[in-house]
Amino acid sequence: MPATSPTPDPETVDCVIVGAGPAGLTAAIYLARFHLHIRMFDCGSSRAAMIPRTHNHAGFPGGIAGKELLARMHEQARTYGATCTPATVTAIERDGDDFRVVTGNGVTVARSVLLATGVVNHRPRGLDDETHDAALARGLLRYCPICDGYEVTDRRIGVIGTSDHGMREALFLRGYSADVTLIAPDSDHHLDEACRDALDRAGVRRVNGPCGDYRIDGDRFVVRTAEGEMAFDSVYPALGSRIRSELAVAAGARASEDGCLEVDDHQRTSIPGLFAAGDVVKGLDQISHAMGEAGVAATTIRNLLSERRPLRR
Repeated sequence: MPATSPTPDPETVDCVIVGAGPAGLTAAIYLARFHLHIRMFDCGSSRAAMIPRTHNHAGFPGGIAGKELLARMHEQARTYGATCTPATVTAIERDGDDFRVVTGNGVTVARSVLLATGVVNHRPRGLDDETHDAALARGLLRYCPICDGYEVTDRRIGVIGTSDHGMREALFLRGYSADVTLIAPDSDHHLDEACRDALDRAGVRRVNGPCGDYRIDGDRFVVRTAEGEMAFDSVYPALGSRIRSELAVAAGARASEDGCLEVDDHQRTSIPGLFAAGDVVKGLDQISHAMGEAGVAATTIRNLLSERRPLRR
């Protein structure tokens, strides 16, 4: 009799996806259409869900709300049999050629893992959730000038930040408006001579902190500064973000100094079988970019698994 491939352990899935933002959901759609057995875990904090309306996602001329986009992607994934389990992954452990993915509900053994956990924006200190969420929903507070700088064209813009990062965001936004103010978050600005010169040449006003007492006043977002209250049409916190790469780093994956996972052109981390896509990888922090990376990762995962055991119907 001809030799047959051993029957795989029914409790072992082909891939676990951690995170259900644009990257994770794109990967789920691809992998499910490859007829692979996958599990997707999500802690429910996708940054995309916070977007009131994105206008730079191709195919939506009138824009689309982040939550609506995610809902559509979930529906599409379910069409092909992929489902999402609400759970927080607490560890990813090597188990021979496989992985043990640990959640509060138990352990899932997977032949591969795709990390699509994204990042968390640092909010201005002292900004309460109610004011933050209301301002965000109305476009008075924004986090991504690449995404929505166009929407604040010729408006009065405040940028909370300092040093090189704050300067670069203020200069980027100067391409949309002549009225840009850079506000130090905590005390005096930390700007070297080159930063000060660049801001001066661009006509960006500099105001020292600390800033706080944030409130909405009509159609303006009000910020208290060292020079008194200032009102803006929109405010951008340029305070950086926390890269949610700790699961992969704890498993031994290499990351940059700021925490972004290092991957190759096929989204493979330094650990064989562990992939990463989206904002957890250094890139543009854009929905379209995350989706593209997820498509590359999912196809590579499929081909990797086929090398280990031919995938046939």
